[in-house]
Amino acid sequence: MTKTKVFSAIMAFAMMLSVLSGCGGNTNGNPATSVDTGSAESQVATADEMTTQEEVVEDGMEPIAGDQVKDGVYDVTVDSSSSMFNITECELTVKNGEMTAVMTMGGTGYLYVFMGTGEKAVKAAESEYIPFEEKDSGEHTFTVPVEALDKGIACTAFSKNKKKWYDRTLVFRADSLPMDAFAEGVITTPESLHLADGTYTVHVALEGGSGRASVESPAELTVKDGEVTAKLIWSSSNYDYMKVNGEQYNPVNTEGNSAFEIPVTAFDYKMPVSADTTAMSTPHEIEYTLYFDSATIEAK
Repeated sequence: MTKTKVFSAIMAFAMMLSVLSGCGGNTNGNPATSVDTGSAESQVATADEMTTQEEVVEDGMEPIAGDQVKDGVYDVTVDSSSSMFNITECELTVKNGEMTAVMTMGGTGYLYVFMGTGEKAVKAAESEYIPFEEKDSGEHTFTVPVEALDKGIACTAFSKNKKKWYDRTLVFRADSLPMDAFAEGVITTPESLHLADGTYTVHVALEGGSGRASVESPAELTVKDGEVTAKLIWSSSNYDYMKVNGEQYNPVNTEGNSAFEIPVTAFDYKMPVSADTTAMSTPHEIEYTLYFDSATIEAK
């Protein structure tokens, strides 16, 4: 064989290897890779490329697993660490100790979510990505597994325009579920404390609103025939009613800071309430939570 023929054979073989290598370049079916020819690292947004991340896991949160919630379908509030990943509503399904959630998004900018970090997503198979589904109204939803309530869960979302994964932290809030959603023993109920009729004090913490309002602590508790009520005295005289479980309670005083007597439905739990303030140009109902610490209950 002449030198020219040998050289030609070598070049042909090299070209064949190049073609075969190109055909096998995307072996994991990763849609992010198929639309981005950059390296895996370039497919994950850096901190500088993301909006400021908020801390959504609150002090004192204890994870609640699926076997601690009764089977059913519930509306649940989801806190996101990024305003760019806005969840407008969410439906939680609990069945046989497993939880899944359908998150309705405030925008249509994400093609996929992955339960984990972007770094893990770029190494994962396409089958592990969760694509969006479109409602008749045009809104996008993602159906995701929920490891636990009141726990920071890593979730990364693939941007349709930026072609990158953006890391988020989600918290599915237990205090947004109704009291009867929890299995027996998960929430400290008044009945479980077996308090005798009488008057007590208890430390109470208020959260919500602008953060400027507060209530006096300790608060006075009254137990009668197994029913527990608390007298709450606000730091302002501008509240004209409160609501607990949809029922309205009016002030029990006419002078000084607003005071209310309301039922206590749970201890050691952020009990949802609302209060109407007249301090603004028009009355405004504000959502709060009250945390009554059962360990601090003392007889008067």
